[in-house]
Amino acid sequence: MANIIPFKAVRPTRDKVSLVASRSYQSYTLEQRESRLRDNPFSFLHIVNPGYKFDKQISGEARYNLVRNRYLEFKEDAIFVQDEQPCYYVYQIKDRDHQVFNGIIAAASAEDYENDSIKKHEDTIEYREIIFKDYLKTVGFNAEPVLLTYPDNDVIAQIIEQVQEERSEYEFTTTYRDTHLLWKVEDDLLIQKISHEFQNMETLYIADGHHRSASSYLLYKDLKANNPEHTGKEPYNFFMSFLIPESDLKIHEFNRVITDLNGLTKEEFLIQLDTLYRIENRGLLPYHPSKNHHFSMYLDGEFYSLYLRKKSYEIQTSLDALDSQILYKTILQPILGIEDLRNEDRIGYINGKKDIVSMKSAIDHGHYRVGFGMVPVSIEEMKTIADDGLKMPPKSTFIEPKLRCGVTIYEF
Repeated sequence: MANIIPFKAVRPTRDKVSLVASRSYQSYTLEQRESRLRDNPFSFLHIVNPGYKFDKQISGEARYNLVRNRYLEFKEDAIFVQDEQPCYYVYQIKDRDHQVFNGIIAAASAEDYENDSIKKHEDTIEYREIIFKDYLKTVGFNAEPVLLTYPDNDVIAQIIEQVQEERSEYEFTTTYRDTHLLWKVEDDLLIQKISHEFQNMETLYIADGHHRSASSYLLYKDLKANNPEHTGKEPYNFFMSFLIPESDLKIHEFNRVITDLNGLTKEEFLIQLDTLYRIENRGLLPYHPSKNHHFSMYLDGEFYSLYLRKKSYEIQTSLDALDSQILYKTILQPILGIEDLRNEDRIGYINGKKDIVSMKSAIDHGHYRVGFGMVPVSIEEMKTIADDGLKMPPKSTFIEPKLRCGVTIYEF
């Protein structure tokens, strides 16, 4: 049973939402951040990058406190206002590729995360969880929802369609040509119906935001332990989420690029590959695999297709069958010497939404020596691995939609 509840969002005013909304801080280059901070005083980047005001890089607790100050200033200046009653928020994204994503922004339960009603499929890094937990504790808000997915549900779909017949609260298009729309769901009957449908769902799955959800869970544990009057209804018992049906989820692969051949010559490398793979040189023609256990490789200006020799690789678990795991177990670890995928600086990742030529370009420019491509993970694979209590290698999925920060904010 999923405990999904409405909440009183802090939101930009209608006239400023397009100016406030930003991508995640890390997704901008230094030049892009500087441009937005210089030219747009309403950007949410001013809150998460408070040192810009002082022309100084600030980190740690000092930065967290300044983030809190900038946030309060946005509220004091009425750039942000808080809704008077708890609402669900229907959210739609139409991207430049004409894909449409519909879902509901709501608060998800940390207890559901704890008891595995909200399932995970990806490992997290402990120190990142702790850093973000400390950040949340100081700033007192979350501005970027965790992406959760649920089985397609006719009742929720009909409610979303009904709500979208009305004028949206927000409608704005970004410089990346993605159009965002938001509707408030205030009607008590609709709120009850939505809550009821989620309560009847046995399991939800984290699609994107494993570190954010893990940090919110750690914050919940800390604040619960230090509150002798804990009731379970406090805001810290929940974290902001964007819930979309499984059919709306778009999963891309992450291509792997490696800086060197681990001391091997090209010929020695290909000979070792031949033990586990049937190799075909595709020449200059870009090759992208079309089925599981097939991989593309780019090396020395040429594309190759790699087909796994199934008799030489044993599949015992759902994780063993995952292409990113197969690549790690058959090539990256034993041949190229990549042991720690999270901390090894010899490996890079290029999301599969970009053309495979992006991988070729990175190698041709000398940044890497060899690259590997694969087909995207399916929603069924992702769910099976989560249900089995296993974790994918890092960067196994690049998942859409991607929300903007600062459109809805959850306070605790």
